[in-house]
Amino acid sequence: MRKALEQAALAKAIGEVPVGAVVTRNDVIISTAFNRRETVRNATSHAELEAIHKACTILGGWRLWECELYVTLEPCPMCAGTIINSRIRRVVFGAYDKKAGSCASIINLFELPYNHKPDLKGGVLENECSDMLKSFFKELRLKRSK
Repeated sequence: MRKALEQAALAKAIGEVPVGAVVTRNDVIISTAFNRRETVRNATSHAELEAIHKACTILGGWRLWECELYVTLEPCPMCAGTIINSRIRRVVFGAYDKKAGSCASIINLFELPYNHKPDLKGGVLENECSDMLKSFFKELRLKRSK
């Protein structure tokens, strides 16, 4: 999760919502990514999707059944769907997302009768992940009020 937080800090440094993601296999980092929606002007450029895409490219296939995903914010429905479809074995996230979280907060898509059910652990380094997001949005509100 520390590596995912580093990725989130990179996003924050370029004005992106600070969410970072890391895909591992056998405790080895396969790919890292951060949010790039504003930079590339693409709604699908979430940290999770970017990290999953890179991992598929590096590993040479779409089935990531031996992999774990670490992400600083609870995945949204789009990302949860991609996690299911890519067969990621386990998801570990930091901050809960009360507005769009689709693994615990609003709904847990992993509990529905899909063909794959990743293991899930939420709240890992929750305070650090949450604090980074809160400070980003506080700074953004201050900039917009000037």
